[in-house]
Amino acid sequence: MEAAGPPTQPPAPHPSVAPLSFLLGKWRGEGEGTFPTIAPFRYGEEILFSHHPSKPVISYTQRTWKAASGEPMHAESGYWRPRPDGSLEVVIAQSTGLAEVQKGSYDAEKKTVTLQSELVGNASKVKQIARAFQMVDGELSYIVQMATITNSLQPHLKALLKRI
Repeated sequence: MEAAGPPTQPPAPHPSVAPLSFLLGKWRGEGEGTFPTIAPFRYGEEILFSHHPSKPVISYTQRTWKAASGEPMHAESGYWRPRPDGSLEVVIAQSTGLAEVQKGSYDAEKKTVTLQSELVGNASKVKQIARAFQMVDGELSYIVQMATITNSLQPHLKALLKRI
């Protein structure tokens, strides 16, 4: 039986993805949702940002569950494409059938990402979605804002996640 060698480092990310490498990995935590048309709620959440070093893109998957019962709630997946100019293009398909095309920017030093919907497709009521992510002290937080046909852009979801 051979002795195990020293641990190997994961390959370096694609140069386009490197500024967003702080997002890479699996995150888990809790969040809360609110909106004028719904009762406030709490949820558990897991997000995975994964990446293959040969591709200039980050794969994104997210799932939530009811905090009290563990019953599945929302899920979405998509791709994050960082651009050399510091902009970011994101496409997300939600389990509700809604599709988002978002554009935004990132700051690698501050470890922030800000996204604004360019298109919300297959949605009868949702007109706009904005997402803001920030990493502080090793924890990832976000705020999702939403506008509908009857309500202006305002906070809808917020969560705090830890890398697992």
